[in-house]
Amino acid sequence: MFKVTYAIDSLDNNPTIKHFGCFSEAEDWIAEEVESRVSFQVQHSPYRITEEDLDNLYIAEYQLMKIEEIAQ
Repeated sequence: MFKVTYAIDSLDNNPTIKHFGCFSEAEDWIAEEVESRVSFQVQHSPYRITEEDLDNLYIAEYQLMKIEEIAQ
């Protein structure tokens, strides 16, 4: 079983916590959430987003999550 903790930002006191039966389910959820959050930021940015900016957005999102394998 896997536990994914995904914060909104580095000071988030109440992050989203999800439990998954297998790692591939956790991976799928993570990919969808990261894509959703990055897409939202790109769509609502008043500035032009470069490829480097986009890469940095993805890096920042992945740094906000923690994946743990937990005993069943």
